Amino acid sequence: MSAKAAIVVGAGPGLGSALCRRFAQGGLAVAAARRQGDKAQPLAEEIGGRAYSCDAGKQDDVETLFTRVERELGTPELVVFNPGGFQRAGILEMNAEQVTAHWRDGCLGGFHVGQAAAAAMNSQGRGTIIFTGATASLRGGAGFANLAMPKFGLRALAQAMARELWPQGIHVAHTIIDGQIRNESRGPQYSEAERGRDALLHPEAIAEAYWDLHQQPRNAWTHELDLRPWVETF
Repeated sequence: MSAKAAIVVGAGPGLGSALCRRFAQGGLAVAAARRQGDKAQPLAEEIGGRAYSCDAGKQDDVETLFTRVERELGTPELVVFNPGGFQRAGILEMNAEQVTAHWRDGCLGGFHVGQAAAAAMNSQGRGTIIFTGATASLRGGAGFANLAMPKFGLRALAQAMARELWPQGIHVAHTIIDGQIRNESRGPQYSEAERGRDALLHPEAIAEAYWDLHQQPRNAWTHELDLRPWVETF
């Protein structure tokens, strides 16, 4: 069992997988968690970590995840909540069930993971908790209410947790991923121009920024970090 572990909740293709690989490269035993844990198994085998099934919207799932990780890998010193996916819809097309589901996955899930991470790190007085945000964390766009509502809430949660937990030695950070993340599985969806000029965020580069957040000395911590490709307007 390793004394140092990391948990990535939302270890899907793209950013989630890149985070797992970077943390393993940094010497941490990585728990790759997603709703269907079997889909994370190939990644876990590649990096020498473990795959776990976890629906972050269910508190029991999150508590079980952290209990198992602490027993099988060690106390987590780095935890990332990295939810993915939403259903774009106009305000007249949305219904309460959809709104509730997206809020549950993107905001309530962040609370469950953040609370469990804080409890695990509290006794050691150290650790890093990172919440993945988006452009929608800052503004709601037409057709993106299903994304903006949970992302706004997640950002508020991160701010409140940072003010409470920083004095206890736990670094809480929130990222603004302002742009589309490159995902090779989407293949021809990207134009040659986009590929050639780095117009898309590269997941490996984002993962490096997350690792840098974890490595920061506590006398110069970052709370909110925005990342975008050089051609993105803002």
